[in-house]
Amino acid sequence: MSEKPWGGRFKESTSLAVEAYTESISFDSVLYAQDIAGSKAHARMLGEQGIITREEADALRAGLDQVKKEIEDGVFPWRQDLEDVHMNIETRLTQLVGDVGKKLHTGRSRNDQVCLDFRLFASDQLREWMRLTRALVRMFVKRAEEHKDVLLPGCTHMQPAQPVSLAHHLLAYAWMLKRDAERMADCEKRVRISPLGAAALAGTTYPLKPEMVAEELGMYGIFDNSMDAVGDRDFALEALFCGVTAMNHLSRFCEEIIWWANPMFGFVTLSDKHSTGSSIMPQKKNPDVAEIMRGKTGRTYGNLMNLMTILKGIPLTYNRDMQEDKISFIDTDGTVRHSLSLMADMLEGITFRPERMRKALASGFLNATELADYLVTKGMPFREAHHVSGRSVALAEEKGCGLEDLSLEELRGLSELIEEDVFAALDYDTAVARRNVPGGTGPQSVARQLENIKAWLGDKD
Repeated sequence: MSEKPWGGRFKESTSLAVEAYTESISFDSVLYAQDIAGSKAHARMLGEQGIITREEADALRAGLDQVKKEIEDGVFPWRQDLEDVHMNIETRLTQLVGDVGKKLHTGRSRNDQVCLDFRLFASDQLREWMRLTRALVRMFVKRAEEHKDVLLPGCTHMQPAQPVSLAHHLLAYAWMLKRDAERMADCEKRVRISPLGAAALAGTTYPLKPEMVAEELGMYGIFDNSMDAVGDRDFALEALFCGVTAMNHLSRFCEEIIWWANPMFGFVTLSDKHSTGSSIMPQKKNPDVAEIMRGKTGRTYGNLMNLMTILKGIPLTYNRDMQEDKISFIDTDGTVRHSLSLMADMLEGITFRPERMRKALASGFLNATELADYLVTKGMPFREAHHVSGRSVALAEEKGCGLEDLSLEELRGLSELIEEDVFAALDYDTAVARRNVPGGTGPQSVARQLENIKAWLGDKD
């Protein structure tokens, strides 16, 4: 009991059941690097401010380096009875350097210490998410450049709508992920703010210099209000939201991969290393990675909701409920990192099947809008043109053919404005090629998109 940081006020030891129930070392040990970095910066600041001697500060920093080495060598003696990563490290430090180790906590509380560690950890992981997101954007760009001339049905309501280029379709996800990376970068600026010096909730009487700690740790600034600094976790909520949004975008592409890999579509063939078989049906090639990633997306949603629920009823300032905040983020972090990495690998291994996509264009009358636009160029109001085009679809459906297979006589029976040049307008390649408005599926527009997103990536020639 004497080793508890708060044990002086208590006469009885904590029960083993309570220790097991309230410990956090089973999950917060992953914050060891951030905890040690924060403690080293704090020790240096204490020495510079004359709160401890510089020799003592040097001893503390050297001891913390030794603790880090033990952890990374796998010989560190983690103890559940010491509750968390902070007390495990401080206890071992004191064993290594003696009583000077007990001076490390001068001027700080576990409240501002844990918040510092969590902010540093979340910031570090956001930076990794950004790196992986940019790598995935680069893969979408690569696959788009390889398929600029491939057409497939673009859908609304999961129904064939208009022909688009495969490059345009893939670049839609590149733009989503670009926003994700930008959102992460913006969030990270608010996450990497130092709360050290807020102490338990009211600040401290020691002449601390929080900006010195922030500078050593590469942080963007320090807290403005000590109660807010230790009592709020909106930085974690925002970071979780960034991860959730990225997972949402991955899940949407997973859904399309699952459909496209179905032999009834046959738009893609997945690599064997990203597929599994059936224990009973020999012909099966299941898109398990895409399905599991889609499922894990819901798990990240749950983590965000979990933290929102934890925080919604907590009064100022720190409450022990907040110990649960890291579980949500740590779990989401693993899911986001692995998903972004796996998606890039899976996308690289996909074989697209242009012939199946081209064949699908003939089903669903994807050139109906072209007929309507054609009639508008002949002087017909769009609403009337839309009606005529709809009648042509009904006629082709009745005859079991495409609009382009109707005879000129049959089409002129719907409108005398239709002439021989209608068949050029109904051509799928022409339909795509004409759409070069900003953001359109036309080749010039796609080329501009590629140029712009490669410039953002830093890949512009």
